[in-house]
Amino acid sequence: MKAIILSAGRGERMQPLTNSTPKPLLVAGGRSLIEHTIKALVSAGINNIIINYAHLGEQFPSKLGDGSKYNAAIEYSNEQGGRLETAGGIVNALPLLGDAPFLVVNGDIWTDYPFQELKETKLNSKILCHLVLVNNPEHNPKGDFSLTSGLLSQAEQNKFTYSGIGVYHPSLFANLKLEPNPLKPLLLSAISNQQATGEIYPGQWFDIGTIERLDALSKHLKR
Repeated sequence: MKAIILSAGRGERMQPLTNSTPKPLLVAGGRSLIEHTIKALVSAGINNIIINYAHLGEQFPSKLGDGSKYNAAIEYSNEQGGRLETAGGIVNALPLLGDAPFLVVNGDIWTDYPFQELKETKLNSKILCHLVLVNNPEHNPKGDFSLTSGLLSQAEQNKFTYSGIGVYHPSLFANLKLEPNPLKPLLLSAISNQQATGEIYPGQWFDIGTIERLDALSKHLKR
């Protein structure tokens, strides 16, 4: 299984730090956020990694290289400075991702999720994606999706937060042009057609959307 780490966002809520450094390259616990994810993926046996970039994107290949120092093979998907949003960025990277289901991980999270659990995820024309949900953090108290008998739903009760981790079938993006496209409409369509499964992960997870949350992660990793 290949993985893509989404790294093209501008990280505007993290300014001034992100004025000179892309958010996934910000450091917590002695290494950058994206390095934590790369190491976790490699430990899970997922070595073929694509990184998409836009904002200050030249820093990624400069700092991470071809991935050999992590025992990974890293390829880069350059969005040419355009804001393609999440789904658009994935469409841009599809030639590198191939025809098989692939893992998507947000570049601005930290987690101890065991990625090897997703390697055997079975997707097909009937099930187009499988999302990892977590308990709702303070900044997203209402959650995103519910889970009923393994299927994601939009039920108002017992919603959980999308972790930024999921396995996707390429056909989910088949009808999209290479232009800015958000991911959520695709997910809602798959959910309404009962083509989206999920799981709830109760372990450690940080969404690094603010400087305060970066500081909180740094303190957590020093324990």
